[in-house]
Amino acid sequence: MERQRGNRKTLVGVVKSAGKMDKTVSVEVERKFKHPIFKKYIKKHKKYLAHDEQNQYQEGDKVKMVESKPISKNKRWVVQELIERKPRI
Repeated sequence: MERQRGNRKTLVGVVKSAGKMDKTVSVEVERKFKHPIFKKYIKKHKKYLAHDEQNQYQEGDKVKMVESKPISKNKRWVVQELIERKPRI
């Protein structure tokens, strides 16, 4: 009988910082929500540290990350896949 892990949260965001830390990228996730009183849409940003095993992601890349067990003091996410590569000039 196989044990399966529970449903993990996934987030999509843009890599804001890469290459400064080994095997780690900083990903900014933006969310929109409607203000309960003013009925106006508001954007909020939050940065997460995510594990990048091969150091393959660069600033500006759009990535999908999945929740994991704690890897370090602040790292609780692992980059799962690249959604869109930022065009390089």
